[in-house]
Amino acid sequence: MEGRAAPPQPERTRKLAEIIDGKAFAANLRAQIAAEVATLPYQPGLAVVLVGEDPASKVYVANKAKQTVEVGMASFEHKLPADTAQAELLALVRKLNDDPKVHGILVQLPLPKHLNADEVVAAISPEKDVDGLTVVNAGRLAAGLPGLVPCTPLGCILLLEDRIEDMTGLHAVVIGRSNLVGKPIAQLLLQKNCTVTMAHSKTKDLPGLCRSADILVAAVGRPEMVKGDWIKPGAVVIDVGINRVPSGVEGKTKLVGDVEFGWADKVAGMITPVPGGVGPMTIACLLRNTLTAAKRLENL
Repeated sequence: MEGRAAPPQPERTRKLAEIIDGKAFAANLRAQIAAEVATLPYQPGLAVVLVGEDPASKVYVANKAKQTVEVGMASFEHKLPADTAQAELLALVRKLNDDPKVHGILVQLPLPKHLNADEVVAAISPEKDVDGLTVVNAGRLAAGLPGLVPCTPLGCILLLEDRIEDMTGLHAVVIGRSNLVGKPIAQLLLQKNCTVTMAHSKTKDLPGLCRSADILVAAVGRPEMVKGDWIKPGAVVIDVGINRVPSGVEGKTKLVGDVEFGWADKVAGMITPVPGGVGPMTIACLLRNTLTAAKRLENL
C-alpha cells in the first residue's frame, strides 16, 4: 500500500486510560449552581449577543440560553443582523453594562469581519465579563487576584482538581498560546504550583517536550496532532480541541480532538474524550462565572 506507514503502536503493558467524563462533571456543576441560585434574593441574568447567522454560533447560543434558564437564571438574547455597525454593537454593550438585571455579558465570537472584536470586548464592564476576556480580568488572572476567568480554561482546571489532589511540582505542558485558552490555563496551572511550559507552532522538538509532561493540555485546533508516542506513560491529558473532520461516510463528519485518542488512551493515565470532555464544561463554567459576577455585583 502506498502512503505513509502507520506509526508503531505502543505495547499494551497497562490498562486503558481513565476517561475524564466532562459531561457528567458539568451536569453536577449545573445542579450545584441551580441549588445556589434558588437561595438568592434576586435572579442572576446573563445577556448573550449574537451578530450574524453563523450556524455553529447559533447552536451554541441556543444551548447557552437553554442551560441558563434550566439553572434558574434569566436569559437575555440579543440577535443582531450580520451588517450591524460597530457603533450600534458598542451602544448595546454599554446599555447592558448599565442594566441592573444583567450580571453577565457575553458577545459571541467570532464576529463578522467588518467588526472590531477587540474594541467590543474592551467595552464590556470587567465586572460583567463572564468570558474573562477583558484586559482587566486577564491582568487579574496574571497577578493572582480575584477576577472572572475564561470559561474553557476554568473548566479544564476544575476537571484536573477533581482528579489530582495536589499538582505541586508537576510538569504541565500547554500546547497553544491563545488568549482564550492557552495563556489562561497556563496561569491557572501556575497557581496550582505546577512547573509550566508553553509550547506552540515554533517550539523545537515538540514531541520530546510533550513526553516530559505529567499534565498535557492540547489547545491548538489541529485535528489529532498529538500522537500517542508524544505522551508520557501515565500522564493526564486534557484535550481542548474540537475539530470537525470527514467521518469516512460520504457527506458525514465527526468530531475529533487535538489528540489522537485511539492511540493516546493506551498510554495516558487519564484523558478527556472528544466529544464529552472539556466541551460540556464551557457552558457550565459560563453559568458559574455569571453566578460569581452576580454575587459580587449584589455584594453577597
